Amino acid sequence: MKGIIITAPSSGSGKTMVTIGVIKALRDTGFNVCGFKTGPDYIDTSFISRASGKEAGNLDMHLQGQVGMKQSLGLGEGEYCIIEGAMGYFDGIYNTYENSSFHIAKILSVNSILVYTPQNEMFSAVPKIKGMADFPGSTIKGVILNRVSEKMFHLLKDPIEKFTGLHVLGFVPSISDLEFKSRHLGLVQSVEISDINSRIQKIADIIKQNINLSLLIKLMADVKALPVDYPSRRNIKVAVARDKAFSFYYRENLNILSRCCDVVFFSPLTDTRLPQCDLLYLGGGYPEVFKDELALNTSMLASIKAFADRGGCIFAEGGGFMYLMDYIEDCKMAGVFKGKATMTDKLQQFGYIDIKLKKDCMLGKVGDKLTGHKFHKSVAMAQNADTVYSITKTKGDKTWSCGYKYKNVLAGYPHISFFGNINSFLSMLDYVDKSKEGSLCI
Repeated sequence: MKGIIITAPSSGSGKTMVTIGVIKALRDTGFNVCGFKTGPDYIDTSFISRASGKEAGNLDMHLQGQVGMKQSLGLGEGEYCIIEGAMGYFDGIYNTYENSSFHIAKILSVNSILVYTPQNEMFSAVPKIKGMADFPGSTIKGVILNRVSEKMFHLLKDPIEKFTGLHVLGFVPSISDLEFKSRHLGLVQSVEISDINSRIQKIADIIKQNINLSLLIKLMADVKALPVDYPSRRNIKVAVARDKAFSFYYRENLNILSRCCDVVFFSPLTDTRLPQCDLLYLGGGYPEVFKDELALNTSMLASIKAFADRGGCIFAEGGGFMYLMDYIEDCKMAGVFKGKATMTDKLQQFGYIDIKLKKDCMLGKVGDKLTGHKFHKSVAMAQNADTVYSITKTKGDKTWSCGYKYKNVLAGYPHISFFGNINSFLSMLDYVDKSKEGSLCI
């Protein structure tokens, strides 16, 4: 499989629009293409999935490790892959380029295309682009000018190519009417946009008119992917909550779960009760946006509460943790944990984290370490449970406790990748097996 990274100097440069447009344009032209997003983002991958017609994956050194990241890449289905870079090209963890698109491009040995949006400038764009391209180790080989007129494109194309040596593949005009709306955690989910397919098609048509796709293909390089060494299959049935309220799942997590267990999906919004299962996996999402609808489904809430009270195994992340509280704002939830999740106007302890287990739990033994990520604006504290995570901000000195255990329930704001925390994944399966045997002390 050949691939390329689409990057930019900063967030808000239009990478997502260009990425999904390029992917759909290549599909329309007959190429077998899949997509990825660097970093921990869930929302952009859903747009990439829509454009490619295939489940998109994440590539993240911190969450997955180098081997796990290459295994995630190996899940890509296609001859070509388009990788959208997170944030700015060199922006990594804290004040470093570690885990940046630049870092990942070097590790995977793939070229990068810079999406550049001029900011009230003309020739000044040239040395800025050259500086990024000339940084030691940079894999930038081409430029796409974004939100420019055809006239401005022609004025900038020659000087960029002359002074930087980069290929200028084309331009994208301002298409604000096709841009996607945002909410507190990023773009509105693709599943909530009624005309998403027609909008992606319109973007792709613009890309086909203005971007040299043949040159883009020529600039692609073979990616360094690895096959997944799957653990042995278990006789475990996993129920996964998945609907517009709960959609934040890493593809690799669902992939390895489905290879090792029997997975059934259900909707906390519309189904009446929890499916028969040995493990309930409640991922993140937007339960705060759909709290009224979730609260109305009292039979589902009661079913999940009863499952937890009788010792059922539950692993919940982010929004899944909020759903297990007594309330989200003023809306009644499952009540597994006593307390309320309330919304704030700022991100809470946002970013990459390192987790150390303070107590034995389904993810491992006391002292075991995991990597994770937090991205939420709500605050919640369970009043009837002990904390089991000791968390340190990656490359920082801030520490706090999180992760709550009630009987066989483990829930908290951190999200983890099973590919990067394979021992914890196996520990979880062992824990569920012991629960089925009745050998756990709760």
